[in-house]
Amino acid sequence: MITVNHISGDIASATIETLKVSDILDYLKPDMSVAIKPNLVNSTPASNGATTHHEVVEGIIIFLREHGITDIEIIESSWVGDSTKRAFKVCGYEELSKKHSVPLFDLKDDTSITRKHSDLSVSLCRKALNCDFLINVPVLKAHCQTRLTCNMKNLKGCIPDEEKRRFHTLGLHKPIAVLNALMPTGYCVVDGICGDLTFEEGGNPVESNRIIAGRNPILVDSYCAELIGYRPDEIDYLVYAQELGLGEFYSADIPLAVLNSEHKPIRATKTADRYGKCISEKSACSACYSALVYALHRRRGNVSEKFHIGQDYKGASGSGIGIGNCCRNFERCVMGCPPTAADILKFINE
Repeated sequence: MITVNHISGDIASATIETLKVSDILDYLKPDMSVAIKPNLVNSTPASNGATTHHEVVEGIIIFLREHGITDIEIIESSWVGDSTKRAFKVCGYEELSKKHSVPLFDLKDDTSITRKHSDLSVSLCRKALNCDFLINVPVLKAHCQTRLTCNMKNLKGCIPDEEKRRFHTLGLHKPIAVLNALMPTGYCVVDGICGDLTFEEGGNPVESNRIIAGRNPILVDSYCAELIGYRPDEIDYLVYAQELGLGEFYSADIPLAVLNSEHKPIRATKTADRYGKCISEKSACSACYSALVYALHRRRGNVSEKFHIGQDYKGASGSGIGIGNCCRNFERCVMGCPPTAADILKFINE
């Protein structure tokens, strides 16, 4: 099961709403120790598109305590060369920790243990490995090397810095898959609010205003891959993970709970402005608009036709290309509410 919430208001409340509809309670017990692992890759605000909104983690904490779970900790290790402690401060986690009396733990200070799976040994941070239930809270964003970074790659923050460097020498994809075999995720809660378009460091955020939740990292990541314009089989670590028997790709047979179809309209961003000349937008929802922006960013060659998108196009018709169900009466239309970036990209390229 995957739960998708198109949020329109308070992020923490929307996170709680998402978890209430999800099946997370099927796996939680009140006596569990729970570690929450956000993505604080660097010391930049979440609005920059690289780091997890602290409000998402706050919603998780409130939800857990409402269900009798009190042994909660926030764990993370920023990328090599940045300070996790500075990221905790800049990204709002120090205040969050004080407000809810939830400790922060910098995994750069942790000891490690080496485990082996298949033919690869990996050093793992003990704190992340030894908790009863790990809640993975990545940012849905693109990556310059692996194309997608979401749940599976976010676990790189649970290994020592020297192991992070080694992963790059090994090509990232296979070790990421093996890492997920060695360190099981209890549940995935994806911050899909404004992830970066091209690079995990941030700077090109695309507003999508979504929270996505599910049990299996491969299932959730394969669903998220299509949201930003990739087929799951284009992400090598997803392919490796499937070969290791860690899960299956998302398909139409998987139950999908969608909340708040009338979600928040877009707010202009520099990335979206880049494609303004070929988009005619009238009250477009952020999830639909971001899918179009992702697709245009990955298109082959120039696109000369006009794309029409938005709720105010309901009932309208004409030439050009409609995006989403609201524009179904246009001469050509990519259907969906919202359509995925992968669907739009396929349409454009064909």
